Amino acid sequence: MTARHAAHCVEEAEEVVKELRAALAKAGIALPSLDLDPVSLAREAPCPLIELGRCSVETARRIAAAVLR
Repeated sequence: MTARHAAHCVEEAEEVVKELRAALAKAGIALPSLDLDPVSLAREAPCPLIELGRCSVETARRIAAAVLR
């Protein structure tokens, strides 16, 4: 994987995090720890994962309801 490709992957993942945060906000859901997983960025050629984080039972219910709509 080239450095250019890796940079593109990170940029794409950052954009997806923004999109997901906005979509969740529209549904009244906030995941404070939503971000890129730092461990997946530490590789020589990063292949980023998105960290959704932990949430309360109520937030999990809201996510389930939003997905089922």
